[in-house]
Amino acid sequence: MPTATYEQLLAETLPARIESDEQYRQLGERLGDLIGKGRARSADETKLMRLLVLLVEDYDRRNAMPPDDSTPAELLQFLVEHSGKTTADLIPVFGQRSHVYEALKGRRLISADQARKLGKVFGVSPGLFVR
Repeated sequence: MPTATYEQLLAETLPARIESDEQYRQLGERLGDLIGKGRARSADETKLMRLLVLLVEDYDRRNAMPPDDSTPAELLQFLVEHSGKTTADLIPVFGQRSHVYEALKGRRLISADQARKLGKVFGVSPGLFVR
């Protein structure tokens, strides 16, 4: 039985950046079908599967939410992990690399000025970083 080419699979699936829960569900189902094929998956299906994994990971990273009872340090850790930013991106906020690590570990309190800067960096309310 002939298998579909990568181009045919793309035309059938129409992968794009996921912007809604419905798109997430649809691509997730398609991804699940491809994963379920296991070794029976063609090389072109594997190529599509890898693309869908990237799209799903991107959506998850952009829409992940930390637990409600997170400390400012835990929230900062979460945002760094899910935003694609690095600790180096936070040096302008804290002034020194060691201060970034201390804030991430909860050993250094986040000042109001730093909270404002972090709010801008991550696009969140500065109040999340002050308790």
